[in-house]
Amino acid sequence: MLAWFPEWPLSALIAGSILVLHGVIALTGPMWAPYSPTKILVGQPFASPSTAHLLGTDNLGRDVFSRVVYGERTVLTLSLSATGLGVLCGASLGLVTGYARGWLDEVVMRIIDIMISIPPLILALLVISALGSSPLLLVLTVAFFYVPRVARVVRAATLRVVMEDFVTIARARGESAWSIAHKELLPNVIGTVLVEFAIRSGYAVIFIGSMGFLGFGPPPPTPEWGLMVNQGREYIVTAPWAVVAPAVGIASLVVPLNLFTDGMARLLGQSVPWERH
Repeated sequence: MLAWFPEWPLSALIAGSILVLHGVIALTGPMWAPYSPTKILVGQPFASPSTAHLLGTDNLGRDVFSRVVYGERTVLTLSLSATGLGVLCGASLGLVTGYARGWLDEVVMRIIDIMISIPPLILALLVISALGSSPLLLVLTVAFFYVPRVARVVRAATLRVVMEDFVTIARARGESAWSIAHKELLPNVIGTVLVEFAIRSGYAVIFIGSMGFLGFGPPPPTPEWGLMVNQGREYIVTAPWAVVAPAVGIASLVVPLNLFTDGMARLLGQSVPWERH
């Protein structure tokens, strides 16, 4: 495998394999999970892990293994949807402001500075508590927080490209701003966009899990990992597997995402500023 991808670090290749496994579970899990994730009393409450229930059961007798498997699709769908929307809008805004510069750039950047200064978790709690909890609103809220952060990074990458000769020649040919952004600028900042998407995906998993833990994510009995940790924490002494299983699921997704992002950034010649949130 290393011979196929000689420039990738071993840690990134292993992380990529784990991410592929997560994707396969999300796509096929409902086909082979032994029980329905919402069916109660498929076993005795707080039953220990066994051949019948690989990760035991929770306080309602639901199979924890089945809930973790079904939760994979929920977590990935919400996280990737929010990240994709946020990166798409943020990258577009960053390209426009980086190319236009001038007063438009100054105005948009000051608005972005204000938006970034707002604590995301606090504002998310206020928004969702006011408008109600739903998966769609959660996705839109996370995407909203990502737009200014991605826009600022992509704008910086665009400013490094916009003064190059090939952009000047495109302007001299009379190409439209959209054509220049699409054909000249985007191919030269796509590495930054891809790295941002990977970074934000990991943050989205943690953020959405935190919202679920606080009770502002998908409503019960949805098998969302953060919600599962919250529901099982009261019984952590009696049935620790009900908390450990979804927590390990989150960790096994976020850590490989970070390692894979680091490897991808090295391959594309990008820096990975992990201090950005």
